[in-house]
Amino acid sequence: MKKGLITSILALTFTGLQAQSVTTAPKLVVSLTIDQLRTDYMEAFSSLYGEKGFKRLMREGKVFTQVEFPFTNIDRASAIATIYSGTTPSMNGIIAQDWLDRSTLRPTSCVDDPAFMGNYTDDSSSPAQLLVSTISDELKIGTRNKGLVYSIAPSRDAAILAAGHTANCAFWLNENTGKWCSTTYYSEFPWWASQYNDQKSPDYRIKEMVWTPTLPMTSYTFLPEWRDQPFKYKFESERQNKYRRLIASPYINDEVNLLTEELLEKSTIGKDNVPDLLALTYYAGNYNHKSIQECAMEMEDTYVRLDRSLTSLLDLIDRKIGLRNVLFCITSTGYSDPEAPDHGLYRIPGGEFHLNRCATLLNMYLMATYGTGKYVEAYHNQQIYLNHKLIESKQLNLAEIQDKSADFLIQFSGVNEAYSAHRLLLGAWSPQAERIRNAFHRKHSGDLLIDVLPGWTIVEENTASQRVVREATPPTPLMLLGGNFKAEVIKTPVNATRIAPTLTNIMRIRAPNACMASPLNF
Repeated sequence: MKKGLITSILALTFTGLQAQSVTTAPKLVVSLTIDQLRTDYMEAFSSLYGEKGFKRLMREGKVFTQVEFPFTNIDRASAIATIYSGTTPSMNGIIAQDWLDRSTLRPTSCVDDPAFMGNYTDDSSSPAQLLVSTISDELKIGTRNKGLVYSIAPSRDAAILAAGHTANCAFWLNENTGKWCSTTYYSEFPWWASQYNDQKSPDYRIKEMVWTPTLPMTSYTFLPEWRDQPFKYKFESERQNKYRRLIASPYINDEVNLLTEELLEKSTIGKDNVPDLLALTYYAGNYNHKSIQECAMEMEDTYVRLDRSLTSLLDLIDRKIGLRNVLFCITSTGYSDPEAPDHGLYRIPGGEFHLNRCATLLNMYLMATYGTGKYVEAYHNQQIYLNHKLIESKQLNLAEIQDKSADFLIQFSGVNEAYSAHRLLLGAWSPQAERIRNAFHRKHSGDLLIDVLPGWTIVEENTASQRVVREATPPTPLMLLGGNFKAEVIKTPVNATRIAPTLTNIMRIRAPNACMASPLNF
């Protein structure tokens, strides 16, 4: 009796398991990072969209309206490194697009590497400064190098950080020539990419590129009172900066699509049952990095054109691969271009913070305390770098000097907090210190990190640029389309470090080696 009952239960169990459909990995994962995409803008301009772009994603996809990056001073490079590695700059090493090289005391790009030459560019580049594995690396390992990985982006850092260490190739647009370029670090520069550069690259078409509003001016609703004329930009009119202006405009998204089409036609990506990865980057920031006050109409039109670029990309992938075989992951870099300072018009408390003045006075204080010498070696991006060789030669305690310097800097107007490297590595935990600590890497960051008060304007003397501090980051989305996801909109915030393990889980491969976050539940 018991034996018969157990046999029946086992039979029913195994029959049920066999009846369940086993979800297979997608043939192609398209990971699209849209630089500076904002959920609030995406929703505010929805009346201007068609039905097959943003509206389709919101209607058919799993949409998270708020992705949070768990560290401070987010930029394009640190955000993309986090998305693809599943960990913060404290582990992946990418604290910013550039940082100070202690050996030269000059800013260096996060992807600079003199060991490798460029293809169609003079830049020497590699992902060597990215210190952990990424989604693309784990895909290569998990498929024994059979999975294909390509990355296409407007900018060098975005292309290389998304490609990781083992991609087939990473492409970005040469801002001086208008050709798609790469680095010899990757094993191939495909013949079809050279052919495309010789026949179809943007330099052949930029003379005809004129950006004017897509829709009648009356369609744009979020305009300042003074805006009574439509805009018109001809990229060719400024010869030296024409490709930089193209890269900082919505037209670059169509160029990414065109090279993607060439890739899909001339390669075998997405054509077999081994999962492949296509990492793309779009641009949705202010035109030519102007402030939003200067280009409100341009921003609305950027989202109109972005919607159309998304529609074209979805149609392209459907034609070439079939959407049933593809998973789309669309997210954002989670920051926005600097705002113009408030010069008293709205009476927001604030002021100007000059890092060079802080560095000069700090050096004077350290000389008065420890004797003559150049204790402050350099400063860059709210960080101060101390002279380790001088401190060692005087047989002084580096940690003590770091902590005393932080105590001195906190007295300056506009400084909310000053963190020493010693405190970040070994000090007590607090929620704000955790965010600062996640943005800090002992090999790439300075000895002192200065947290400036919100509303204050950071004046960069070296670059003549200004940036208004704002703790609140713009709401940025994560949209998943494909697979067996249930279409829904989720307003609960989600950590950006969970994107990588979610994608690797769907692809049936390991998460990146420094990723400690869990995949999103579906």
